[in-house]
Amino acid sequence: MDLNAFKLSTLGIHKQELGKVYSFIDFGNVNYWFERDERGGENNDILPEGSKLIVDIEKLGALSKLFSEQSRFYFGLDDKNKKSIHIISKSRRCFDYTGSKPIQWIKHYVTKTEIKSETRSINEDLAGKYIYIPKCNFDVEISVDAQKLMEYYDTFCIWTGDSDFAYLLDYLIKRKKKIILFSSGHITHELKSKANIHINGQQVKKYITRIIEKPRL
Repeated sequence: MDLNAFKLSTLGIHKQELGKVYSFIDFGNVNYWFERDERGGENNDILPEGSKLIVDIEKLGALSKLFSEQSRFYFGLDDKNKKSIHIISKSRRCFDYTGSKPIQWIKHYVTKTEIKSETRSINEDLAGKYIYIPKCNFDVEISVDAQKLMEYYDTFCIWTGDSDFAYLLDYLIKRKKKIILFSSGHITHELKSKANIHINGQQVKKYITRIIEKPRL
């Protein structure tokens, strides 16, 4: 058994049982899976001081392609943010399809308690202090694409922890599709119970992340 086959076997993914798999990656959700992890690397060692884990786009694409006929990546674009532009550019090289649209910035007024723990820039107007929260959900885009492409796959694979996708999974299950769910952190039973295969993000952490230095303030 080669290394790639071993990876899939340990995850419970047996390609011969799944038919054609199409993967849909809700990266706005996946991107934060390991933000607070204190361990990482091949042996899940304690991270060096001043470092953190990030999801590596190339590694994520490579893992997905091990079992997917097509891998599709969805993420919002902030054209004023170099990191956002870099992610979209890189995803276009690593996935079969990249879906994107501009991020919307929503004004959110904060309480005194919230201000103490808030790391984003605090603004103020006559109504009070506020922050801007990015919003760019792809529930609709992923759901529409999943239906449009339904005749081409036997198994629908979704990378997300968003319970809003439960309705889509019900729709696909009624049409005899198998479901693979990758998720991390708290996930509702409603979503998890619909998957034929449920894989926690911690099970693939060493395959899809890398360690970087934290930005200096």
